Amino acid sequence: MRRKIICAIDTGDLVTALDIVKRIGPFVGAFKIGHALTLPHGLDVIDRLQDVGAERIFLDLKFHDIPSSVALGVREAAKHGVWMTTLHISGGPAMLTAAVEEAHEAAQDVEPLLIGVSVLTSIDEHTLRDHLGVQRGIQEHMVALSKLGVECGLDGVVCSCHEVSAIRSAIGHSIIVTPGIRPTNYDSHDQKRIGDARTALSDGSDYLVIGRVLTDATDPHQALRDLGLLEDEAVR
Repeated sequence: MRRKIICAIDTGDLVTALDIVKRIGPFVGAFKIGHALTLPHGLDVIDRLQDVGAERIFLDLKFHDIPSSVALGVREAAKHGVWMTTLHISGGPAMLTAAVEEAHEAAQDVEPLLIGVSVLTSIDEHTLRDHLGVQRGIQEHMVALSKLGVECGLDGVVCSCHEVSAIRSAIGHSIIVTPGIRPTNYDSHDQKRIGDARTALSDGSDYLVIGRVLTDATDPHQALRDLGLLEDEAVR
């Protein structure tokens, strides 16, 4: 189970981030970082985290630009040996294909897994339709974009607990990463589509992204138990 858990580091403070890796490392299989750490510290922060025990880094920068620019971003991520990185599927087939080709060429030892983002978990039906002008419902839109991403060579996609089952049916054995994992009655913060860990796994998710529930916990082992992730086996 440990390998399925990704801890999200939601801080820009390097000392705090390093402490999170040291405290949480024994309980998780990877750490997710984004703009909060990479903008002030650069991609060299990846090496710092790896030095204190982060086995695998999920670089969540959600690349979305013209194909050549996204390819350059993937190249730099690959140079730092990231395990997984994200890009917006809405960038289109040319952008996705450029990213896939660059991942093949730039990888040092093992090429990074490219994971597509279709609809952010902070977006609800109202925002999607009335503000973004997408006339498909969230699940229909996510399924369509997820299929496009996999057809263009992506290794998998991101989706909330609510769409896992439908997207699993649509993309076969490709990877599904699920954020927004919360225990019952926990604050949803800025995410609209959240859910529980056991449902996500049973519906077909491969990896669970868990942030404050773990990083704010005084006892990470108990936090995982509260999520239902220690009912069947110890984290190991």
